[in-house]
Amino acid sequence: MHEIAEAEHRILNPFTDEKLMLLGEICRLQPGRQQLDLACGKGEMLCRWAERFGVGGVGVDISEVFVPAARARAVELGVDERVRFERADASAFIANRSAYDVVSCIGATWIGDGVAGTIDLMRPALRPDGLVLVGEPFWNEEPPGAAYGAMGVPPDEFVSLPATLERFESAGAELVEMVLADGDSWDRYAAGQWWTVERWLHGNAGHPDALAMREHLAESRASHLAYQRRCLGWGVFVLRLR
Repeated sequence: MHEIAEAEHRILNPFTDEKLMLLGEICRLQPGRQQLDLACGKGEMLCRWAERFGVGGVGVDISEVFVPAARARAVELGVDERVRFERADASAFIANRSAYDVVSCIGATWIGDGVAGTIDLMRPALRPDGLVLVGEPFWNEEPPGAAYGAMGVPPDEFVSLPATLERFESAGAELVEMVLADGDSWDRYAAGQWWTVERWLHGNAGHPDALAMREHLAESRASHLAYQRRCLGWGVFVLRLR
């Protein structure tokens, strides 16, 4: 379902191209630095950073659709000799120990059953004084009870921004920078999917998944406008591990 909805997205989170490149600048990336990106999606971060900053590295994702798209993007940008993408379960991927200057997991802390477990997965691959990047939602305000069901989010899955900081600190990480999404970032991510799904339905009315996609589209519109845009924040947090 998400592979259809995000078919025209390159960044698979509520993050604009400008914010993605700002994040790279904040990380002080330099040619030759190595990055491991877990649950990398279509590999846009690694490919763009390789093109702009000269980094190399490895992206890992389980999707049969997204990994070929990432490889094609690397070729398109001329960085396929510096980055590679592997189709694998990011939660079980065994990386070379202490091999990476940056280890990232953007919007997929489910691979480690939450922030703490994901940081534990990332820690062995990180070089001393390297950076960990975690993309994670948080509550801008306490949502009404109906919001959890509408967005499909358990009440305890996300917390406030100050409580998110506490989760990082409890996991042995120090927050050193961050780049947060805003309402426009959410709109471009969510509403862009509406367009893609609507076009897909227009051309696939008889598809076995058409009814489910139509329901998904209606639910996505309603939950975003009623709750997600107002209540749910999202950002990438730059961390150093203790």
